[in-house]
Amino acid sequence: MPTANFGHHQINYELAGDPDRPVITFLNGLTQNANLWKSYAEYFVPRGYRVLAYDMLGQGCSSKPVIDIPLAAHAEMLTALLDELKIDKTHLASISFGGIIALDFAIRYGKRLHSLVAMSTFAELTPQLEFLGAVMTQGLTDVGMPYMQSMLYPMNMSSAWIAANRERIPAMKRAGYIGNDGYAMQNLMESFTAFKPLTPDLHKIKVPTLIMNGEFDFFTPRECHELMRSKIANSRLLIVQHAYHAFTLEMPAVTMRQIEVFLDQVDTGAWKGDQSVWIANENPAAPEQWLPIAGDWMRAVQIAAPVKAPVKAAAKTPTKTPARRPAKSPAATPASLPVAPVRKTVTRKKIP
Repeated sequence: MPTANFGHHQINYELAGDPDRPVITFLNGLTQNANLWKSYAEYFVPRGYRVLAYDMLGQGCSSKPVIDIPLAAHAEMLTALLDELKIDKTHLASISFGGIIALDFAIRYGKRLHSLVAMSTFAELTPQLEFLGAVMTQGLTDVGMPYMQSMLYPMNMSSAWIAANRERIPAMKRAGYIGNDGYAMQNLMESFTAFKPLTPDLHKIKVPTLIMNGEFDFFTPRECHELMRSKIANSRLLIVQHAYHAFTLEMPAVTMRQIEVFLDQVDTGAWKGDQSVWIANENPAAPEQWLPIAGDWMRAVQIAAPVKAPVKAAAKTPTKTPARRPAKSPAATPASLPVAPVRKTVTRKKIP
């Protein structure tokens, strides 16, 4: 891979495609390197793009200073690299740690972007992320890089992927040890101690922005992406079905197809940044790639309207009536007594 020098630092990069094509720049996650975007270059170059991937400071084959890499320096280094390669504007796609750099770049250097894709990332540290970061840093410093690598696999990938790649994982870990320096990695993670939330400045991002979140990503959960969606007016949120944090690695075909659809909308003027929420089709060959979402996208389960049970006719309870006293015979009155027939008194004449 070619390199570019900036002061005391050297940046390792790969640029593929014809010079007159629009550029897509990919930014790595924390422990990743530029080689992981090779399949993306193979996909997008034949479709008319140039693809730029590079190792940020502290990563891969780039310089690995073990101190003094402030988080803001990464966006400034990207600006310098674009200048060196005479790239005026680029589409910028990023994941996780790289997503933070991309958001910062879009806020400060937005005029150099055609569009932004932010995947599995965040604009501020939630309490959950803060605690996770502290545990990862402690594991790295107290135990070492192998321990952190072992920790990241179950946090980044699904059980299905781990089961299918169980035999390959040890070799993949060793490749990670070779490509990552523990002290440089520690410095990258410690740069978050001075991290100021980007949320107050997200409204400054004006370019078309696609925010992508794995359905089951518990590392950077839905709340992180919802915050970005709500603050970036020219955005849409796309939820990737069955995906965890590192879906760019686990589901590359689906990911590349979604990015392609987005770039096509931007390039043709069909893009509508209306802050709506969509679901990525799990079949990258399907004619319709963005499916409408039903229900509350912030919920893991959806609540339907309660089903009313049929109302049974209530059994009639016999009404108790007060016991009635037997009717009294009417009081005997002179009028009610039987009247004896009036006997006429016959006066008989005395016979002399």
